[in-house]
Amino acid sequence: MELKKSSYPKSIGYIIANEGAERFSFYGMRSILATFLVFHFFNPTMNPLLQITAEAKANETTHFFVSLAYALPFVGGLVADWFFGKYKVIIYVSVVYCIGHLCLALFDHDLEKFKYGLILIAIGAGGIKSCVSANLGDQFTAGNKHLMSKVYGWFYFSINAGSVLSTILIPLIYDRYGAKWAFGIPGILMALATVTFFLGRKTYINVPPSGVNKNNFAFISIYALLNWRSKKKKQSLLDVAKEKFNHQKVEDVKTVYNVLAVFAFIPIFWALWDQNLSEWVLQATKMDRHILGINLLPEQIQTVNPFFLLVFIPIFNYWLYPFLDRKGLKTTPLRRIGAGLVLTAISFVIIALIQTSIDGGATPAIGWQVLAYAILAAAEVLVSITGLEYAYTQASKSMKSTMIAIWLLTTALGNLFTALVNRSISNDGFFAQFKGADYYWFFIGLLCFFIVVYLFVSPRIKERQETDATSPIQPELN
Repeated sequence: MELKKSSYPKSIGYIIANEGAERFSFYGMRSILATFLVFHFFNPTMNPLLQITAEAKANETTHFFVSLAYALPFVGGLVADWFFGKYKVIIYVSVVYCIGHLCLALFDHDLEKFKYGLILIAIGAGGIKSCVSANLGDQFTAGNKHLMSKVYGWFYFSINAGSVLSTILIPLIYDRYGAKWAFGIPGILMALATVTFFLGRKTYINVPPSGVNKNNFAFISIYALLNWRSKKKKQSLLDVAKEKFNHQKVEDVKTVYNVLAVFAFIPIFWALWDQNLSEWVLQATKMDRHILGINLLPEQIQTVNPFFLLVFIPIFNYWLYPFLDRKGLKTTPLRRIGAGLVLTAISFVIIALIQTSIDGGATPAIGWQVLAYAILAAAEVLVSITGLEYAYTQASKSMKSTMIAIWLLTTALGNLFTALVNRSISNDGFFAQFKGADYYWFFIGLLCFFIVVYLFVSPRIKERQETDATSPIQPELN
């Protein structure tokens, strides 16, 4: 038995510094993306007749970008585990990431080449997201694994710090020095992140790739579907795969599908949530942004989201949940998720009312949008953090990585839907009828439909009582 050590792995500093700089680059670029696309590409003359279409095109591009960034971790994780290992994937996609940022800075007046930059950044961000958190866990041995929780705390602090700093500074740089510097500085930070990670190469514990493992979720599911005729009475469809695959692995895959019953309700949450970094930012350009004598930039308002998030996490975990439990209102994960969906709808009601005021020619105070951000942050604690923990604890040990990848796919699906709605609006399609406040009311109505279905479905979902979590679940900004 290995004795406990009081020293941290030497590689930790490189990994945490890399993550902080990478998140600064990602959130900094994303903070100005929607407004930049409108004012530089889709409506540079600020023609009021073109504004609705211009904003729809900007939102479409932004949500497609986010969808791609959150779909690729599934691929990146498989490539790392099967072929190259986490270190090589992080290094390779970091270089791609840097090239993407370079494209944004160089081609701020060429939309086609600018979009190529977004694609490269999505590849980089997706590949890193699939590997970096697990790579951090790989650095610990039996002797120092008791320090893992503290290190993960610093790891996620670096993520939040990078986000907050970038969403304050990059909009200011964009306003004063233009797009080239505003996109260039995140690129410089990404280059520093890559160099920092490379410098630590001799200190890392690298878990070698395992090769293609056919006893996984995808292979087992596909085999069962293709051989459904072999299913016997009182046998589940997946049991068909036991003819070819490990029996325990098939049972493990069943735990994934049990969780998918809950995950079916999560994409609609992200379809609305991610609008706070695009649609809400564009709404803020039409509001009175004076707070305490300071005229904030529209892109800076989103900074309140991580602030509220970090305030609410300890309040919910150490006061609200225990208080409700003592009162006999047990806060199960499914109840928390349901409450989070309701709060998301309430936050969007506020946004819809703000938009109604704007449509009527008024200039409402930004404080109302800050209130919506506060409620949305509470919803995020209830849905996002609870859902991530639920995914981890409800899946069998061998399927935990798969569950985290599928969890990220819910963000991709939600953003894909919102992107397609905005594409329809920009092309004068079916959704073009939802203009102004009606746009938000449409999403509110859709979410309310899912909430009603959730009320019927969630009581019938069986939860695993035993858990075998082996590493901490920490909050990460979306």
